[in-house]
Amino acid sequence: MTAILLVFTTLPDSEVAGKLARNLVEMRLAACVNLLARCQSIYRWQDDVHVDGEVPLIIKTTTELYPALETYLRQHHPYELPEIIALNVTRGLPEYLTWVVESTQSPSH
Repeated sequence: MTAILLVFTTLPDSEVAGKLARNLVEMRLAACVNLLARCQSIYRWQDDVHVDGEVPLIIKTTTELYPALETYLRQHHPYELPEIIALNVTRGLPEYLTWVVESTQSPSH
């Protein structure tokens, strides 16, 4: 079976996050994207400590699609250095994992 990834990123607001999430699913780069509740992020950037509100995303995709997903995020993400973290899914409901694979394949498959 194709390996599944959970990819995390954060966006500045729900409007930007929603548009990006919808595009990823429409392009079949993701089977599903969860927009989580707005959170507060505290981080160091260019030697200053910042406190900003962000909207976290959890993107479900395959390892095969990760390079294209990363390229898309780099090109369309509003941050100069976006958080893009991918974690391998080592276990999960087999039917759900199959759905992720099927939902990211082109209709001709």
